[in-house]
Amino acid sequence: MEILACRRPVLVCILKNRKLIKKCNTHSHNQQRNMSHITQRRMNSNPLFRIHNPQLSRNFTVMRVLSSLLKIRYLFISGAIGSGVAVSKKYQEIMDSLPDLHWIKDVLPDDKQLKIIQDSLNSIFDDMKNVNLGEIIIKVSPKIEAKEVSSDSREKIDKLQQEIIEMQLRYQKELEKLERENKELRKTLLLKNNQKVNLRKVKKSLIDMYSELLDELNDYDSSYQTQDHLPRVIVIGDQSSGKTSVLEMIAQARIFPRGAGEMMTRAPVKVTLSEGPYHVAQFKDSGREFDLTKESELAELRKEVEIRMKNSVSRGNSVSNEVISMTVRGPGLQRMVLVDLPGIISSVTQGMAPDTRECIRQMSTSYMSNPNAIILCIQDGSVDAERSNVTDLVSQIDQQGRRTILVLTKVDMAEKNMANADRINKILNGSLFPMKALGYFAVVTGKGNQDDSIDSIKEYEEKFFRNSKLFRESIGISSQLTTRNLSMAVADCFWKMVRETVEQQADSFKATRYNLETEWKNNFPRDLELDRDELFEKARGEILNEVVSLSQVSVKDWEEKLRGELWKSISHYIFEHVYLPAGYSVNQTNSSASFNTMVDIKLKQWAEEQLPKKSINIGWTVLKDMFKRMLEENQNSSDNILDTLKMAVIDEALERHSWDDKALSTLRVIQLNALEDRCIKNKHNWDEAAQFFISSLEQNLKLTEDLLKTMVGPSNYEKWFYWKSSTADQTKRNNIKSELENLLNSNPDHSNLLTKDEQITISNNLKQRTGQPCELDDIWETWYLVYRRHYFKTALDNAQNLKKQFYLYQESSSSQGEYYEIELFWRITRMIKDTANALRQQITNREVRRLHQEIKEVFDDYNQSQDMKSKLLTGRRVTLVEELNKVKLIQEKLEDFIQALNKEK
Repeated sequence: MEILACRRPVLVCILKNRKLIKKCNTHSHNQQRNMSHITQRRMNSNPLFRIHNPQLSRNFTVMRVLSSLLKIRYLFISGAIGSGVAVSKKYQEIMDSLPDLHWIKDVLPDDKQLKIIQDSLNSIFDDMKNVNLGEIIIKVSPKIEAKEVSSDSREKIDKLQQEIIEMQLRYQKELEKLERENKELRKTLLLKNNQKVNLRKVKKSLIDMYSELLDELNDYDSSYQTQDHLPRVIVIGDQSSGKTSVLEMIAQARIFPRGAGEMMTRAPVKVTLSEGPYHVAQFKDSGREFDLTKESELAELRKEVEIRMKNSVSRGNSVSNEVISMTVRGPGLQRMVLVDLPGIISSVTQGMAPDTRECIRQMSTSYMSNPNAIILCIQDGSVDAERSNVTDLVSQIDQQGRRTILVLTKVDMAEKNMANADRINKILNGSLFPMKALGYFAVVTGKGNQDDSIDSIKEYEEKFFRNSKLFRESIGISSQLTTRNLSMAVADCFWKMVRETVEQQADSFKATRYNLETEWKNNFPRDLELDRDELFEKARGEILNEVVSLSQVSVKDWEEKLRGELWKSISHYIFEHVYLPAGYSVNQTNSSASFNTMVDIKLKQWAEEQLPKKSINIGWTVLKDMFKRMLEENQNSSDNILDTLKMAVIDEALERHSWDDKALSTLRVIQLNALEDRCIKNKHNWDEAAQFFISSLEQNLKLTEDLLKTMVGPSNYEKWFYWKSSTADQTKRNNIKSELENLLNSNPDHSNLLTKDEQITISNNLKQRTGQPCELDDIWETWYLVYRRHYFKTALDNAQNLKKQFYLYQESSSSQGEYYEIELFWRITRMIKDTANALRQQITNREVRRLHQEIKEVFDDYNQSQDMKSKLLTGRRVTLVEELNKVKLIQEKLEDFIQALNKEK
């Protein structure tokens, strides 16, 4: 009686459904006639039938039939309780009456109509997916078993259950058929939409927006502890448990390199799945798209993934934390973001870094610690549960199992190993493992050959679950089988988690942005918010402007600087290798001709070999000093944070810079001509040369006296009034100096050499005075400075007199007179002037422009290196702006994503 009571309302439902079907069929035969006023009004209210189409009647029939499919679940329920045979018959009649849907693409070519048909099919799929006949039988069976039934009744019940199982398999096939047709229809719709938006800006899909948001968060690091808590699917499992194969089945492509028992996943791989008309893959930092329908491009993709993994692992390590981002698009793919992590290992093998096991566990723990991450825990179904490492790790992180999905792989091997149905039920019901989970699934992701295609594996998986003894004995878990059901469940869980957490994450970044902006206002109120790239461009502009301003330096400033640097650089050579040797020769020979001869030879040789190159180096030094001086003068108006970058760029550019090769020959001719002319034509030139000679002598005299003072120690005045004292060596040198000065006073025209008798006499005199012997080397060293000072004093007195004798010089008919020293310094003065003028012209006409170009090249090189920018632009001001910009960008992306997510709802 209880069974009959349950049947009565169901029978009423059956009669109503039959009437509905009959009415649908009658209307389908009569719709080509003239419609009544009421029918016409109903059709006008439907947006589909407002489209003027020649085949309007046929479209109406299709929509009525499709809407009738929504009633199939009532037939299943009534058949499960009443008569399995009747339900099977009615189901078969309805399925046979369904028309072929391929003609829809020809009948409804318009995009709007295609969208309506697609939505109708999706609605049907959602209703049919919710029907689980096994669960209905499980709920009804206890009521039947509770009654005392005869053996005949028991046989009828068993037969009914068997028929329902067969009907469920047929239902599964029809569902897959409709799903394939829907997939083709979606592809057609996507292709039509792509053709329309091809000429305008392509709008990013929701999952692409979310993936970019995760990339930004992955690079974000802040001292305000704003963490990335947005959901993603973390694929984790023991090594060789099949976790990569599960991800490939979800992506419907063999996109990862494979190895026989070898650890292939060495870095996290973020895979963004999205729907598209073509099955393609693309890396985040690359514009190339890999066609996943071609085996050759699949092989290239796997090779590229392997290369990126190896490059990400630093020397001495086996795994890396650097994320490899990839997008996979294709028709029918579930939209989600998955992260494939290296497999958990029990021990470290040869060739691995000693800390590999701990690094993998720390990496996995870090990703799973995100409270909103969905953990896809992969367990090898062909091994004992006690051998699992990953389940313990997952249980420690997600103790309540609120975001864990357990996936049992290799169940086909489990069946070969004689695993019983009770074990499968325990695993999928969550009673075998101590860990808790949100859902439990069993999948088959391979046939044992790594070259098998995804389609062949899917076919093998479906065939296995249709024919498997484990599947037949576990009819209540059909929705927990196959990777298709797994991917749909994971996608639903993923988007549910995203909707629940994205606004909370947006609020966190709003608070972080407020904190950063407050810090900026308090610490840098007068500065603009410029990041590294903007500061880099600011420094570029300032330096290039300074280079341009070099052309505005006056001729006088250039030439004064060049003349001073030239004389400073060559004065030592002029005195030590030209003037003094020639002057000493005059004292020995008492002939001015020898002076001019030696000077001419040395100057010509010097001008041909050393002077032009030395002059170019001097010009380059002056250009560099002038440039740096201008930068320092404008430093007060510039930003101090740019100083390090500016100096590094300038030094690099100056190091790269080389003077024009043509300048050598030009300078050589100019300098030789200047040094050969000894004729002083006017008094101005004479006074200039004489003054230059006098000032040079004074400088050298002062330098010599300083050296001599250091050698002989403080004077008696300094000893008495400044309490200074002499060392023993200084005292000895002072005594030698006194003897040598007496020698020069007795013979002012003494040559620069001491005779052997003079040396012995001085040594004996010192021994008698001090009682200590004196070394000849000490005498020679002291004599060098004493005679040098004596010579400079004599030459200086002579120069003062010669300065007043220009008119005597003009009246003199011989050029071999006593004016040879003034002539020498006139030649040097003229050479310095002409060289400075030539260098100034080269700098302003060519070298400034070349320096400008070289500085631009250095900036371009530095601009391509983020490490160089980080090294040269440092400080809290820079890092604060970067953090603030990242937070602003992430907040904007979050707001855009939330807006798009709300629109999709």
